[in-house]
Amino acid sequence: MRRVHRPALPDTAQSYLDRRRPATTAANVEGAWKTARQTQSMRTVLGVLQKMAGARERCMYCVDSHGSDIEHFRPKSAYPMHAFVWSNMLLCCAECGRFKGDRFPLSPTGQPSLVDPSAEDPWDHLDFDPDTGNLTARYNIASGTPSAKGECTVQVLQLDRREAMAEGYRRTFLRLAACVRHALSADAIDAESLTATLLQADDHGLMAWCFGPVSARLQPFMDLRRKAPDVWKACKTAAAQWRAQD
Repeated sequence: MRRVHRPALPDTAQSYLDRRRPATTAANVEGAWKTARQTQSMRTVLGVLQKMAGARERCMYCVDSHGSDIEHFRPKSAYPMHAFVWSNMLLCCAECGRFKGDRFPLSPTGQPSLVDPSAEDPWDHLDFDPDTGNLTARYNIASGTPSAKGECTVQVLQLDRREAMAEGYRRTFLRLAACVRHALSADAIDAESLTATLLQADDHGLMAWCFGPVSARLQPFMDLRRKAPDVWKACKTAAAQWRAQD
């Protein structure tokens, strides 16, 4: 999973959502959404989501499969007032959409228990196992427990049970590690060149994990941090500032 950055919609599309929202109720939300999806305004919304997801238009949950349609973070069946709220819309693949469905667990304080990649950094709640390629809940050293939001997200989207997805993540990790090893073999490391190469190779948003506190203790990232701390910082900054490109 990777953090995606949500831009403002074009004025015409935002105005369309604003007009639809007050009239949408539990009784008519399904029909209202079906009708709306045929409009140019909603095609514009989908286009913005596709750009948010990057050139490969990956699903914003698994970042492995092609994002095929608009997903409501808060399901429209239970939250019809959010059906036409821009901040509630993500790009989702068919498999993640099937797993999530209308599920939207809440914490004891009433907050969403799922990670919203457009509102927070998923790696604050998720971890990665480079041996299996699975995503897991991030362990909180301070509390001595896994992230509750991470656990819920992994469970609902089955991020630790999808073999094809795990293999994709594992291969991306191996590519990133190979890029760093190649850079370390040179007499001098060009930070700009390395960050560009890593961003190009990162199909799954793993660069943020690779330059985080856990992977800093893994090879070859540990060697890069020790040998070229300024380059390490440049890579870490690039990962944090990632923006989807057309």
